[in-house]
Formats: sequence, structure tokens, C-alpha cells
Amino acid sequence: MADRAKVTSVDAIESFRANLILFLSKARPTLEEVSSEVLRLRGWLQNDKRHFWEHEMKMRGRKLEEAQTALFSAMLSKMREVTAEQQRNVQRAKQSVDEAENKMRLLKKWDRELDSQADPLVKQVDQMHGYIASEMVKAVAYLAQVVKTLDAYADVRLPGTEPPPPEAGAAPTGGNAADPSGGTPAADPGGRP
Repeated sequence: MADRAKVTSVDAIESFRANLILFLSKARPTLEEVSSEVLRLRGWLQNDKRHFWEHEMKMRGRKLEEAQTALFSAMLSKMREVTAEQQRNVQRAKQSVDEAENKMRLLKKWDRELDSQADPLVKQVDQMHGYIASEMVKAVAYLAQVVKTLDAYADVRLPGTEPPPPEAGAAPTGGNAADPSGGTPAADPGGRP
């Protein structure tokens, strides 16, 4: 029977633990960035672009009203003749208003689709983040305890066995350098070794 436990893979466990810590240090910010990107996109759709196109609809609506008023005035006054330019202005203004309305419909559609398609994925990302923040941190601590336990186990000797001889070039254990006896304790005057 051997006098020491044969534990040889403690370094592998410690290496795995170090790699796990490295993974966690990279995974957390990445998951947080994904969540913040979705929030940023939602804010862009619901606030920035929506306000922009609402403002554009008002401005384009005013331009359409102005073009229609100019055309209507020209038609009512017999002194002025309705010009093709005024009719083109009304058509352009109508197309511009239609474009703004289409953009608003698209924004609302994208907002609904973002909620229906991104929310399940964001939930998964949040669950993963929670798992990494709690369970994986516990795993790192558990691996540290495993390494500590295995190191202690590797140092256990069978009762009645002597410690292994020191390796070549190693200093003798148990004594001090000034003790010429090589670390063997002197007998106690009371007869105890």
C-alpha cells in the first residue's frame, strides 16, 4: 500500500477553475451588452424615430394644406389661372404625407415585432445572466474547495508510516539549519522523545 494518496489532477481542476473565472469575466459583460442593445433599439423605435416621424407628419401635413390652399385660391380667383406647378406641389405634398404615414405604420409594426420576437430571447439572456451571476459563482467557490480538499487529502499519510524522503537537492525538514543532527529532536529531560 502506498504511503501517500495518489492525487495527480488537482492542477487540472485548478486550471479549469481559472478558465471558468475567465469565461465568467467575459460572459457577464457580453450578456449585459446584449440586453442593453435591445433596450437601446426599443428606445430608438419607441422614442427617437417615432418622435421624428410624428414631427415629419405634422410638417408635411402643413405643407400639404398650404399647397391645397394655394391651389384652391387659384381655382376660386378668376384672375389667376391654375398652374401645373401648383397641382404638382399638391401631389408632391400628398406623396410626402403618405410616406410619413407609411413610416409610422412600419415603426409600429417593428415595435410589435420587436416585442414578440426579442422578448423571449431577452428572457433567455436574463436567465443566463442570472445563472452565471449566482450558480457559476457558486461553482467557482466549490471548485476552490475541491482543490483545497484534494490538496489536504494528498498530504494524508497512513498511520505508522514515515514521510517520504526529501527530493534530491531539497533541504531537510523538521530542523533548523544550525542543528547539526539533521532535524532530529533531542530527547526531553523528562524521558519523552
